[in-house]
Amino acid sequence: MRIIAPTLIAIVAISLAGCASKPGNSAPRPAMVQQVSNAQELGDVVSLLDQGDEAGARKKLEMMLKRDPADARSRNLLDSISADPVATLGAQNFAYRVETGDTMQGIAQRFLGDRMKFYLLARYNQVAAPGSLKPGQTVRVPGVRPKEASAPPPRPRPETPPAPALKPAPSAATPAPAPPPRTADPRRAAQMRSAGLTALNKGQVGNAVGLLSQALRLDPGNALIQRDLDRARRLQAMVRARR
Repeated sequence: MRIIAPTLIAIVAISLAGCASKPGNSAPRPAMVQQVSNAQELGDVVSLLDQGDEAGARKKLEMMLKRDPADARSRNLLDSISADPVATLGAQNFAYRVETGDTMQGIAQRFLGDRMKFYLLARYNQVAAPGSLKPGQTVRVPGVRPKEASAPPPRPRPETPPAPALKPAPSAATPAPAPPPRTADPRRAAQMRSAGLTALNKGQVGNAVGLLSQALRLDPGNALIQRDLDRARRLQAMVRARR
């Protein structure tokens, strides 16, 4: 048996390594995972707190602060879970009657100047799930009552309305009246958004897009829902492109 010289073996090894490094023969590299920032996860934390999930929100906030210890918004939200709400916001308060379309975040922004204090305000009122706020409910707001938040005046006694005038029958060319616009429902929108995020985490991208689209229709202009919907649509497009 003829023995191959070590030099020849080295030449063959170098040649094979060179072939493997050519672009045509190289294996496809795995796609790099994009790191999620605290700003992107903040909406998920708000959604958990809206549902009263303190444990889930606390765990996520602690991870976010470990990633970025200087993140003031995450620190304030974490403090709002454990801080004494009366000691933080003050004992003096006034009553505010919740109106249609009000949210705990909106009330915190309007009277406390910071929507991220919504969970602290909820704990001030012993409300376990801020997203369950309903019209007609009374909320105690820390501070002095501003003029715009004064209690509504008593309603006058209803008077007998005059008989409606007879309207002419519409002609065939008269278009049908447009349907009334859909009433916004931020509470339902928050529930749909939470279900959409759950579906997205399970890999059910199509279902997530549908749920987030419904959430945006129930709360138009919500930047958090729009951001989640855009992300779900991008993932849906990636999945379709790979098929």
